[in-house]
Formats: sequence, structure tokens, C-alpha cells
Amino acid sequence: MLLISVLMRTIAFLLFNLKYKIHSMKRLLVLFSILALALSAQGQKLPVAWDELTSPDFIKAVKQSNGVCVIPLGVIEKHGPHLPLGTDVFSARSNALLAAGNEYCIVYPYYFAGQIYEAKHQPGTITYSPDILYKLLDETCKEISRNGLKKIILYNGHGGNTNFLQYFCQAQLAEQKDYVVYLYSPETDVEARKQIDAMLINKAGEHAHEEETSEMMIVRPDLVKIDQAITQSGADLNRLSLKDGYTGIWWYAKYPNHYAGDAKDANSATGKVVQAHYVKQLTEFIKTVKADTDAQPLQNEFYKESASPLNTKVKN
Repeated sequence: MLLISVLMRTIAFLLFNLKYKIHSMKRLLVLFSILALALSAQGQKLPVAWDELTSPDFIKAVKQSNGVCVIPLGVIEKHGPHLPLGTDVFSARSNALLAAGNEYCIVYPYYFAGQIYEAKHQPGTITYSPDILYKLLDETCKEISRNGLKKIILYNGHGGNTNFLQYFCQAQLAEQKDYVVYLYSPETDVEARKQIDAMLINKAGEHAHEEETSEMMIVRPDLVKIDQAITQSGADLNRLSLKDGYTGIWWYAKYPNHYAGDAKDANSATGKVVQAHYVKQLTEFIKTVKADTDAQPLQNEFYKESASPLNTKVKN
């Protein structure tokens, strides 16, 4: 602001003192150019997307973000017959970018290496071996930390990732880290849930259903083929009788078409409400992580005690 003020005064002075007209006009052109650049720079905001930042701006972004980075996680899998394979990646990243715009932090590039073995039988699905899944996410977090971001939020857009990500977070205690990994796990907002449910015609379903399809109509409407939603069944076939137990084939037993629900009545109005709810909750979590001063010291205390458990003191 000071630079702009000085430039404005100088230009005003020259306008009233055109004793050397040509010389003064040249100066004016230079000063106007400098003023335009200054005004342009003042109006620019740092991108929130990691991949859109220049290398010099990345340094500023790390400071402005308070060292917080969000990794939006998804997978590449079938989403019924009507949604794109990258639905989870698109929606998670879109929500993360919007939330980061509300509460500045850096958003990691598209991340699609997740747990999706249950959809290997469907065209277009991409799966990785269990050790690669873990190592890739672990290496990614280490690289994020090496670049100065010590608070890493895992924002999951795919239900099949949930148990894997919980295990990943717990495994952070296996060896000392100079960063903290936070798994975003929001509690159900009862009022928001009521509002969304009131807008849904077909409330049942867990995958590529009316709610998820409505959100994609906001995120990537160009990729939604709603007329194809009725070409396959999303009904629960319930082909496995297993009480009080679990087996990996459970999802395939229920939804072999990898489509759970009925999306034909999806609409963008519902999608706006759904996305606004998700973005609001994530924004609040980013604020919480920014303000957190407890996790890293407690983590360091744990690492110290776990290296010498016989010296661990009882806490009161």
C-alpha cells in the first residue's frame, strides 16, 4: 500500500510539472507500468493447490498455511453405469479446494491409490498391492513433511479406504516422525443430515446413489450420464448369510454391479446442499488442526517413552 501511495503522488506531481514534456511522459509510462504491476500483485492470492503454486510461492504458502496440508484421497473404480471412474477423487479434491479457500492450507495433487479390491472385476478399476498402498502413502507424507508441512490431513472420499487409513494413522507410532497425520472423521451433523434426507427421493444406497450423484452434478456435471442410471440394478442381492462375522467378499455378495442405490432422481439442487455441508465441516477441521499444539508434543513424549518403557512414569 505504501508503494502504491508513493507512486500515485509521484504521478500527480509529474502531471502538474510537465516542463520537459517528452521526458515526463516516458517517466509516466514507466511509473504506470510499475503501478499496474503493484496493483496486480496486491490483488493476487496464493493458490491452494500444491500443483498450481510456483516454487517461490510455495515457500509463502507453507507459512500462510501454518504448515497444514490436506491429501484428498479417492480411488479409480466403477460408480454405477452413470458416474465417472474418478468420482471419489473428483469430489474429495473439489471439497478440499473449497475448504482450503475458506481456511488457507495447501491441497495435495490428485491421489487415487486406495483400497478397492472389491471392484477388481469391473472395467477401469485400478488396484495396487497392500504393501505398495501403505508405502506410497507413507512416502507421500514424508515428502510433504520434508517440504515444511508438518500437519497432514487425510481427507477420504472413498468408503473402502476407511479401515486402511485408520490403520495407517495408528502405525505412525511405529517409528518417530517430525510430523502429525490427522484422519478427518467427522461426526454426523444431525440437522444437515435431516435437510439432505428431506431432499432425497431414494434415500437407500451407499455407492453411486442419489446423494453421491447429486454432488457430482455440482463437481463435474459434464461427466454425469444420468440417463444411464437405470440401465443397471443397484439393488442389494444379499447373497451371503453370515451373522456376527466378516469376510472380504461381503460387498461383492451384496452389490456385484458395484452400484448401491437408485440415482435416477439425482439433481444439482441437492448436490449444492450436500457439497456445502461437506465443505463447511472440513473447513472447521482445518481450523482445528491449525490451532492444535498438543498432538506433536504428545507424539514426541510417546516416542521417548516407547524407546525406554521401563522408565515410563505414571501420569495423573
